[in-house]
Amino acid sequence: MKKIAVLGSTGSIGVSTLQIVEEFPDAFQIVALTAGFNLDLLCIQARKFRPLMVAVINSRDANTVRERLSDLNIEVCCGVEGMIQCATLEQTDMVVAAVVGAAGLVPTMAAIQAGKDIALANKETLVMAGSLIMEAVSRQGVKLLPVDSEHSAIFQALAGHHHGDIKRLILTASGGPFRERPASGFSQITPAHALAHPNWSMGRKITIDSATLMNKGLEVIEAHWLFAVPTNMIDVHIHPESIIHSMVEYVDGSVIAQLGVPDMKTPIAYALSWPQRLPLNQPGLDLCRLGKLNFSAPDLQRFPCLALAYQALESGGTLPAVMNAANEVAVAAFLGEQILFTGIPELVERVMACHSPQVVTTVERVLQADRWARGRAREFIAGGLR
Repeated sequence: MKKIAVLGSTGSIGVSTLQIVEEFPDAFQIVALTAGFNLDLLCIQARKFRPLMVAVINSRDANTVRERLSDLNIEVCCGVEGMIQCATLEQTDMVVAAVVGAAGLVPTMAAIQAGKDIALANKETLVMAGSLIMEAVSRQGVKLLPVDSEHSAIFQALAGHHHGDIKRLILTASGGPFRERPASGFSQITPAHALAHPNWSMGRKITIDSATLMNKGLEVIEAHWLFAVPTNMIDVHIHPESIIHSMVEYVDGSVIAQLGVPDMKTPIAYALSWPQRLPLNQPGLDLCRLGKLNFSAPDLQRFPCLALAYQALESGGTLPAVMNAANEVAVAAFLGEQILFTGIPELVERVMACHSPQVVTTVERVLQADRWARGRAREFIAGGLR
């Protein structure tokens, strides 16, 4: 039985992970859970799965959870240290890193250093500190299994093939809700419009990132580190149906794709059970009913966030961490109606332009760049950026 800690158990990936664990109780056991501010759901999860430990963001919430779970023998922790405790718990075999944003970096690194296998849904960990993470994975001899549907697809398409035979990786993107909207109308986009993703049910932050194509940019950087492929060998195709999750083209002209219905349970289950597959109760893929699949090149003029991500990856160093931090601030500001939808790429570009990239040598250097970028982004917003 594989013992699992879920970092971010109340988010969409965390909830889906727990549904899979519940469906296969003889294969998995939950030993730790961490959450943000959804204490009600965390307590429900804790009562159902009876972990050894849970963690929340602050001490006040920890006291609340402690009171609600006082009849159970569950240790309650808080803050970054609490997340690290959950991630490095002795009994843990695998950590599902499903925390949103930069907050996932430190506990994920701690888990790797503690010798835990990682099911990675937190792409920002590799965006910010890809070289450090992959070095630690190699040094500790742990498995790093991708949970993002695109990277899971590539991981599956690479199985049994030689790395030197790769010609390019092709990441697919739905294009979000605005793929056909003229750029002239982008300034009128509201948070409600942007949160209405046509294919996927996801958290608020990743849904906005999908609407700007920043999510695909983050995935390009993640793919670079996961699969040791240079920037010029990673392409993005807009694929509105979200049926082909990604592809690998080989030097002989063969293209291997992984297909499936747009449901995150499939890649999550594959990461949990690899190299086996779980018999999920998922709807079958009916290609005859679909009739056709469509593809197009991304429009980098209308969706400049994707171009900014390629730029950050090419420049390297701390610039990807700066880009990510500025984007997190920008998305929060957009959701809070402080800036326009068009202000998201503008803010990210401005912050990136102010930064002189440094070589990534330690996690602390990455976190310093992250803090600097957040402060600079907030200064631009306070200065009237819309």
